Parts: sequence; C-alpha cells; structure tokens
Amino acid sequence: MKFGVVLFPSKKLQDVANSYRKRYDSHYSLIPPHLTLKEVFEATEDQIDEIAANLRKIAEETNPFSLNVTKVSSFSPANNVIYLKVEQKPELTSLYNKLHEGDLEQPTEYSFIPHITIGQRLSDDEHLDVYSQLKLVDVAHEETVDRFHLMYQLENETWTVFETFRLGKG
Repeated sequence: MKFGVVLFPSKKLQDVANSYRKRYDSHYSLIPPHLTLKEVFEATEDQIDEIAANLRKIAEETNPFSLNVTKVSSFSPANNVIYLKVEQKPELTSLYNKLHEGDLEQPTEYSFIPHITIGQRLSDDEHLDVYSQLKLVDVAHEETVDRFHLMYQLENETWTVFETFRLGKG
C-alpha cells in the first residue's frame, strides 16, 4: 500500500487553499489541502504497524508549534506548482528530519520546502497568468499545529487518514 505523512491546516486555511485548488489543482478531489512531511512510500500491513509506532514516539517528542503562511509562491521554472509558502521554522524542520531518520529514512526527490499546494499541472501560460495574479494576494496566516497524520491511498487514488498523531505528551 502507498502511505504518506501530512499536516492538515485549520479549516480556515483549508478554505482559503480550496478556493484556489478547485480551479488550479488537479489533485483537489484526491486529498484535502495539506503540507507534506513525508513523500509517498510503500509499506505492507506488518511494516506499517512498526512505522506507526515510530511516528507515535516522534509525536510524543515533538511539542505543538506555530505554522506561518507568508505568501503565494511558485516552484517555476522547475515545475508549474503554485503554493502557499510556509515559514521554515526549526520545529517544523526538526519534525521533518525525524520523519526521515533511521527506520524511516527514504530517498527524497526534492529538498524540504514547506508549502501547501494550491495549483499544479498548469500549462506555462496558465501558470504565468494565475501566478501573476495570486502573488499579489495577502495570504498571511498563523496557527498552531498540534498533530500530523499518516495517510494511505485507496484504490480510487484518494487519500484517507490511517492514524492521527497528537504532538507532545498530551
């Protein structure tokens, strides 16, 4: 099965992201707005129990932290993805690193740039047009993150929560 680890922002921030994703994100119907902490990986049912135990331990060792969205940005020219830029705070980077150490280590295609995708798979012209409009929008937002989620992919390619992990010793 395919798994991944994500943070879901508050409903308020999801509503902002979805107002753009409906039009510009081909994955809109597959998963809610999210910040990817661990890219897609394959695991068996036996392996996922062990992985979930590791994630529980990481969650206990990680305190809730502040998530700051600063602006709309883009990965162009590498690819035509438009996203809400999330400030790279030490707590977020530390959580990401813990999710990629030891038994959880996996090769990653890109460096960790925290973001919430709001547009992807756009043509060059469409990307330029949409991004030139959206980069002017004030999307500044701050909230506290107190959990992350282990997701798995269903046969219809949608993603659903396998387990939720609360941060800290709550």
